[in-house]
Amino acid sequence: MGSPRRLLRAMFDAAVAAAQPALRVPPFLPPPPRARTIVMGAGKASAAMAQAVEAHWPGPLEGLVVTRHGHAVRCGRIEVVEAGHPVPDAAGEAAARRLMALARGLGEDDLVLGLFSGGGSALLPLPAEGLALHDEQSLSRRLLASGASIGEMNCVRRHLSALRGGRLAAACHPARVVNLLISDVPGDDPADIASGPTVADATTCADALDILRRHAIEVPRAAWSLLESGAAETIKPADPRLRRVQTHLVATPQQALDAAAEVARRAGMQAHILGDAIEGEARDVGRCLAAIARQVARRGEPFKRPCVLLSGGETTVTLRGRGRGGRNVEFLLSLALALQGEPNVHAIAGDTDGIDGLEEIAGALLAPDSLARARAQGLDPRRMLDDNDGHAFFQALDDSVISGPTLTNVNDFRAIYIA
Repeated sequence: MGSPRRLLRAMFDAAVAAAQPALRVPPFLPPPPRARTIVMGAGKASAAMAQAVEAHWPGPLEGLVVTRHGHAVRCGRIEVVEAGHPVPDAAGEAAARRLMALARGLGEDDLVLGLFSGGGSALLPLPAEGLALHDEQSLSRRLLASGASIGEMNCVRRHLSALRGGRLAAACHPARVVNLLISDVPGDDPADIASGPTVADATTCADALDILRRHAIEVPRAAWSLLESGAAETIKPADPRLRRVQTHLVATPQQALDAAAEVARRAGMQAHILGDAIEGEARDVGRCLAAIARQVARRGEPFKRPCVLLSGGETTVTLRGRGRGGRNVEFLLSLALALQGEPNVHAIAGDTDGIDGLEEIAGALLAPDSLARARAQGLDPRRMLDDNDGHAFFQALDDSVISGPTLTNVNDFRAIYIA
């Protein structure tokens, strides 16, 4: 069976491997059109997706994709631009303007391949009329610190953009648009993947206003005016400009969890997938899953051990302290404090894109002795959780999971192994 640490890391690696664009993109490629094929994309996986298209596309090909700094791969026919994430930058804004210009003037015999994955919202900042890049940067920071869910954040982003919320697809009309999406969002709603540049959006300006009010997120007066007047409304499902849009989910969190479950089963234990769309405050999810793990460990309910509890989704962190955030390490530190060294319970949590929050660290590993080892170093786990400083906690134990850019993104991965 091997050590718990090796098994947990093998499951994480299997989850990432199952979502690689080279594996997932080719089966969904459409036949070439009579005219041009234009690739447009954004996200942490978009460059690897473009490379997969190039390797399998039989005809002429051109286009532009935007990815996070450090996530680019070599492409011969499709231009790859790197830009800022999670806070947008000028490189992303310039690329967004180029994509909108590329969309204009397309004909009905042209084909647009939309390659979008998680991270695309920040990578394509094109502020709505009356707003500037610095407004979008400020909004991004406030959304990230607010505790809003990814769906709520993307609703606001869609409505205060000149590109997201189906606007890029509308600009491509009358060309045919085929979207190949890698989902990083709970529920796999295409409108939430990169904030849906090439898909319809059923949410409204009123929804965006409600989110801003509930989370007390300040925005410029011009943004309030756009939302209150309805001038910032997105492209709706019945819009005739989107009739020739077809969308495929090529990789999802559930597929990644299935791959990890198979690793556990080959190691001789049961794997139980608790859900691929778990949301909420990371520390609350940590306490909840700790209670389930303890019931399994002590009473054999609702599952017999040895077993693995798998889950995915995207939790949130409301920043109240001075730490570096990171929802996966916040989840793990909360899990540790709730378990209090429960024997035979080990865990891993990591973002499948290799980046937890702002850190070039995917996540971390947890063992029954993690709290004891931390206290032996003079660390105060409770204070570090209160300070949103999970990264410092696990780095001190040398238990960080560092994968580097994985070139895919199917959300967070969590596994709790109960021996």
